[in-house]
Amino acid sequence: MRSPKTKGMVEAEISEAIVKFEKEYMGRGPVETRTYIIDDMILVRIKGVLTKAETQLAKTDQGLFLIKQVRLKLLEELKHLLSVIIQDITHCTVISMHTDISTTTGERIIIFVLDTHFESMFKKNLH
Repeated sequence: MRSPKTKGMVEAEISEAIVKFEKEYMGRGPVETRTYIIDDMILVRIKGVLTKAETQLAKTDQGLFLIKQVRLKLLEELKHLLSVIIQDITHCTVISMHTDISTTTGERIIIFVLDTHFESMFKKNLH
């Protein structure tokens, strides 16, 4: 019988899946990805997502706006796929997804809200 996954194991699995998603659908992998399970949310912090061209474009106000718009539109179009990835790992339904990207730091944050207080499942396994 397999032992249940720890919170850290699930966080690492989500991070790996997001890196794979970034490479396959956004064109490149991030420099660093960290996942945090908090109550009924999964917060994914992705560093180094901007391309060199986007970094140059971000030097103007219009460029900043364009990068944010394009990146948000891309993620919105792929929202269902990301939800399926999270659901496959957590076995919970994704109720909503929220995201933003910083053109200053080249960092993206994605928050998934689940239908279950997912973090409490790990606390139960400790007893």
